[in-house]
Amino acid sequence: TCTQYLVLTEERYLDEDGLKYIMSPPLRTKEDCEALWKGIAEGEIQAVATDHCPFNYGKEKQLGKDDFTKCPNGAPGVEERMILLFSEGVMTGKISLEKLVEIACTQPSRIYGLYPKKGCLQPGADGDLLILDPSKEWVLTHSHMHSAVDYTAYEGMKIRGSIELVMQRGNIIVKDNHFLGKQGDGHFIFRKPLSLCE
Repeated sequence: TCTQYLVLTEERYLDEDGLKYIMSPPLRTKEDCEALWKGIAEGEIQAVATDHCPFNYGKEKQLGKDDFTKCPNGAPGVEERMILLFSEGVMTGKISLEKLVEIACTQPSRIYGLYPKKGCLQPGADGDLLILDPSKEWVLTHSHMHSAVDYTAYEGMKIRGSIELVMQRGNIIVKDNHFLGKQGDGHFIFRKPLSLCE
């Protein structure tokens, strides 16, 4: 599933800026969100991802202002995914911290044939990690985000936990909400068949 289906509900379509939430499938009820959290906790859902559709509300999304069927589907969310899973999943007791790592790191790495280079901390792995402070509370706003889009679908949400540092292959690339990486830091990784990712 995707993050938005765990934390947003169909009431958003009643908002003045409801075009922000046009996506496929559409948002559903709170009960549907709870069923998805349960599916994650019980292992029926193996990964939480995002397609990150950064259509600007002030431009592309306005194509649907008179006819919502002309609105491009999807919402931005790649930057928000991890902290929302922590705040809304771990901090509320819906899932464990270990389950968050499984659905956001280990399982996607296996599915994409990148495990054990990615998705775990062990000898030979890349050493990608995230350090967060579970005691911090803050309000998620667009001004806090870095994506090249003019809104966040999670504007105004109260967040429990703050990502303090992100490392890529042992190098700090984000600290105190500031990107420190450099162009060209990424490495292409050849994927393996899923059967070899154990």
